[in-house]
Amino acid sequence: MNLTLEIWRQEGPGSKGKFEKYKVEANEHMSFLEMLDVLNEDLITQKREPVAFEHDCREGICGTCSLVINGKPHGPMKATTACQLHMRHFSDGETITIEPWRARAFPIIKDLVVDRSSFDRIIESGGYISVNTGQAPDGNSIPVEQQDAVEAFDAATCIGCGACVAACPNASAMLFTSAKVAHLAKLPQGRIEHDQRANKMVAQMDKEGFGMCSNTGACSAECPKEISLDNIAKLNREYLHASLADA
Repeated sequence: MNLTLEIWRQEGPGSKGKFEKYKVEANEHMSFLEMLDVLNEDLITQKREPVAFEHDCREGICGTCSLVINGKPHGPMKATTACQLHMRHFSDGETITIEPWRARAFPIIKDLVVDRSSFDRIIESGGYISVNTGQAPDGNSIPVEQQDAVEAFDAATCIGCGACVAACPNASAMLFTSAKVAHLAKLPQGRIEHDQRANKMVAQMDKEGFGMCSNTGACSAECPKEISLDNIAKLNREYLHASLADA
């Protein structure tokens, strides 16, 4: 299949970017990132600068394949990361637009690569529990209600890719932050620091320059792991409780 790619090219954070057109021949069984590999091989053969894009596991786990494809984070398929998107979902002769996440808190490093260390700083501010390290405790030593365990696990499936931010008209990080807060708040190990956690992580999220949540639901709709909006409600409750406790 022959494709036309319109790709955002930007030399660096302070450079002016623009879309550039490329032609590529791909196999329908390729993943989207494999198609970009083919393009880069062609560019290198022509002694041209390859397109910079992020990737790691290519198994839909690491969350690094941050691409907006035809205006949708991770492309047209629901609950699918860009690395798990296959070319059979596109048509021969189609023009595909590829650009990076667009958010002030995700500055562009080069081409399709953005700096998402703001997410790391949000987690560092409170996304942990303080316990003595050592030998792992027995799995049944701390009873956890089944429903709490299920909800905690569902929240913990967030891979921190940033699609929620890219999809949100306000570039809000509420879905990401709420998932990190909720999966610890649902477990007894995380209850000890839950007030501090909510306050610190929300404060850091605001400091990083993410926008406010306006409940459009685009974040959950575009999330490749289908993180529920219920987690945002959980974060709001945790934050209100923490604010009242400090008053």
